[in-house]
Amino acid sequence: MPKVVHFRAKCIGCNACFEQAPKHWRVSIQDGKSLLIGAKKKGRAYILEIAEEDLEAHKRAARDCPVRIIQVYE
Repeated sequence: MPKVVHFRAKCIGCNACFEQAPKHWRVSIQDGKSLLIGAKKKGRAYILEIAEEDLEAHKRAARDCPVRIIQVYE
């Protein structure tokens, strides 16, 4: 199953991830950084298993992230 890894601490709140995959991303009103909805924290990363149908949207989010803190694994 594909998964998305997000290193939230380095997020700059540009909103690119939300624009590409709004089903799985939100922007926190507390700190302006992105939240990967439903992700579990493991060390410094947040990890979420995703469905195959959501894979391309997350690849676009990773590609568009200016600080390269989103990784997608198939």
